[in-house]
Amino acid sequence: MRTTVTLDPDTAQLVQQRMREQRVSFKEALNGLLRERSRLDGPSAAFRTPTASLGPPRVELDRALRLAATLEDDDLVVRARRES
Repeated sequence: MRTTVTLDPDTAQLVQQRMREQRVSFKEALNGLLRERSRLDGPSAAFRTPTASLGPPRVELDRALRLAATLEDDDLVVRARRES
């Protein structure tokens, strides 16, 4: 994957240091540092998202799109009446 990153000065210094020490390219240095950090934290530690219970559903979720369409239709009717 090709992407553009903006590194903070201290992070750029770490990558440059790795490049000098191991005589590798920027890409190899950055990938190596990221892989090492990932191993230290565990496989999914960098991508952990906290969750929270939202309670039981208030509507039948399998009919959510139908509900959304109905609400949108109701809103359009209210707007049309205001404009008349």
